[in-house]
Amino acid sequence: MTADADRTIPAARRWQAVDTAGGGLPLDLGLYAVSAVFAAVTAATSTLLPHRAWGTLATIGYALAALAAAGQLLARRRRPGTPLSGLRARWAVTGFAWATTALLPVVAQSIQRTGGRTDRAQEEVVVVEHAGARLAEHGTPYLGHDAIAALPPGEQLLGYTPYQPGMALFGLPRAAADAWWTDARVWFALVTALALAAAVLALRTTAGPAAPRRDAAVLRAVQAATVLPVCALTLATGGDDLPVLALCLLALALAAAGRPGRAGLAVGAAGALKLFAWPVAVVLVCWALTRRAGLRTALGALGLPVLALLPVLLVDRDALVENVLRFPLGHGLVTSPAQSPFPGHLIATALPAGRLIAAALLVAVAVAIAVRLLRRPPRTAAATALICGYGLLAAILLMPSTRFGYLLYPLALLVTAPALALAERRPDVAP
Repeated sequence: MTADADRTIPAARRWQAVDTAGGGLPLDLGLYAVSAVFAAVTAATSTLLPHRAWGTLATIGYALAALAAAGQLLARRRRPGTPLSGLRARWAVTGFAWATTALLPVVAQSIQRTGGRTDRAQEEVVVVEHAGARLAEHGTPYLGHDAIAALPPGEQLLGYTPYQPGMALFGLPRAAADAWWTDARVWFALVTALALAAAVLALRTTAGPAAPRRDAAVLRAVQAATVLPVCALTLATGGDDLPVLALCLLALALAAAGRPGRAGLAVGAAGALKLFAWPVAVVLVCWALTRRAGLRTALGALGLPVLALLPVLLVDRDALVENVLRFPLGHGLVTSPAQSPFPGHLIATALPAGRLIAAALLVAVAVAIAVRLLRRPPRTAAATALICGYGLLAAILLMPSTRFGYLLYPLALLVTAPALALAERRPDVAP
């Protein structure tokens, strides 16, 4: 029950060998160098202007981080054990990389947008801010079917808010004042940073011989949720997925620390923002049942999203259904532009009855995961993260309408699993 995932899964052992080689510095260097190339290509070739603006700044940040990692690697080879190549120094470079490749672009694009640039934010930023304004004025972030139909055809897509009601809270600052700091992305970044900091604190509460390995694994998990280009780019240009991801990681960290009630509250907060967190909540409740804490976890994991839905359900039920159900399922007035060339999209567009085939495959995956949960519920936070990661990866690949950026969820969950395994509390230790 408490066995480390990296001892029981061959793939995890191989990952550990790559991750720990050279004190983790070669992988750091590779991450920053490849990311710099990705950012440079994005700056030169992307058709999305916010992405190009991100790439211009991020290329410099990643390049400087790569130079720092190369210097650390050289220092380690010349004098093993030097603090310049230690874990604290690696944390410093990671913090610098996130500040220059995510936080700095967020501030820069927010300032430019407030100054009149209309090409410095993706549609989801505008949608969330409009939702916040409607929440403050009407008590619901959603427009009904007739109200969306009355919009000009080019604005109907922005009339939809395909998020849970809690996401509108990030739009409330813009409803109160028009300033750079009221940009929704600034608040996405703040909540993301706070949730990740709390997750790191939860994972580092236990001491023991595995602490150095655990702390290195925690750093790698943080890198996957922050400086990985799919995360940094998403935060800088859109950002709504990052607080959801960070709260899910916090929930898993609290589960590893033996705090199922708080884990339920964290994943419940994520579920009140976006549907992507709901599968994580279900798997986490299954984990809690093995600890005889199912009710405590479920109260937060399922209760918070329900509480967020109740007020808007009472204000305008049809508007809620139109935005949260009909539009994501492809039955709205307009269709979602999320069409990355993953297998589900290719099947849906290239084969006769392709949407039915893709849907059947998606249902088959869901049934397989449900059977696995019933027969062998996860008994560790690491196993929970692995099930969530692989399950979301399968869902993203098979959904007819999806985005490349959604891959940040499974990538971060899978990379976090070793840190969870090394930080896991024994079930006989009181929370």
